[in-house]
Formats: sequence, structure tokens, C-alpha cells
Amino acid sequence: MAIKLPVKNMRGKEVGEVELPTDIFEVPVNVGLMHQAYVRQMANARLGTHNAKTRGEVNRTKQKWYRQKGTGRARHGSRNAPTFVGGGVSHGPRPRKYTKDMPKKMRREAIRSALSAKAAESGIVVIDNLEMQSPKTRDMADVLYNLVGDASALVLLADVNENVQLSIRNLDDARYLRAMYLNIRDLLKYDMVIMPLDALEQITGWLGK
Repeated sequence: MAIKLPVKNMRGKEVGEVELPTDIFEVPVNVGLMHQAYVRQMANARLGTHNAKTRGEVNRTKQKWYRQKGTGRARHGSRNAPTFVGGGVSHGPRPRKYTKDMPKKMRREAIRSALSAKAAESGIVVIDNLEMQSPKTRDMADVLYNLVGDASALVLLADVNENVQLSIRNLDDARYLRAMYLNIRDLLKYDMVIMPLDALEQITGWLGK
């Protein structure tokens, strides 16, 4: 049975109804696939620029620390050894790539699973239009409260909308995102997903089978 959701306006009033595509919002939820896609996205976001100096890279004197015999202490030839403060690091992190591969079909199926999970949990709100006459964070906070209450929200946009984007960016529990850049991390991070009808149309064309 297809999922039908009310279409709301910016004041939270119902102005219509929309039927969500079953091949996007009613697929079996594959938790393992979503986890794999999430791990890949987080790994690919890592820079991998960490670098700890070895004993050969530490800039300290190469002179023998103290004489070999007669002190009663252990034999040491350099202060660069990892056992000393200021010395090199043994087996420390080195620059590397953390990138992981995942086929496009699997990535898209993971997003479908996340959208289906949101739809099953009443985590999707469809609105007819989202427009602001000028950037106003307070007005946008009122709009989001009318739509989702105190829940955190991911607002999807079909195109660049500077007034809406500037109104959202200072809100702690909200984020805007172009519908074509929808990803598993943001879907799992926020409680509710707010979709204008034009953004829903883009998602249907992008993820529809």
C-alpha cells in the first residue's frame, strides 16, 4: 500500500496530499547496507594528513647523551629514541588514504533504505513551497517549529535559494541540503526530513527505478 502524506504550507496547515513512490520510500530497510554506506562516507571525509615524527626526523643533537661506561645507567647513544621526552614516536600515525569504494547502485539503495525508514517512522514532512522574502533566522525557526516542532530537521532544496539558506545556516538543529546531494550521513543525523514538492520531484527522478 502506497504511503500518502499530507502536503503542508509554511504555517503547518494541510493544503493537499501526495503519494510517495513505492520504489523509493517503501523498500526493505537494509541496516547493514546503510551502515556500510555511512562508514564509507565518513572514511572518505578523512584527510589522512596526520604525521608523527620518527627518531630519524626529530631535530635534536646527534651527540651521544652521556659516556658509555661508568655512570651506572643504561647505554644510550641518542636522545632521539622514543623512550625519551622529545624523542621520536614509535609506530605513530603516518599520512595515508582512508577512502573506501562502494558501487553506485549500493549507495543509492542505502539512501532508499534510509528514506523508507524515515517514511515508516513518520520522519518525512512534505511542504508545497519554501520561500523567504529576506534572510531571517527567527522567521525560519518559526517555520520549522510549525512543521516539525522541536525535532532536528534536514531541509532539502531543489535549487539554490540564498534567502532560505542564509535563514537556516545559524540554526543549531537544522541544515539545508540540495536534493541532488542527499546522502546517508545527513539522513541518519536528523530526526525529520522536510521536502518541498520540487525537491521530492528531483529525488523521484534521481532515485526512481
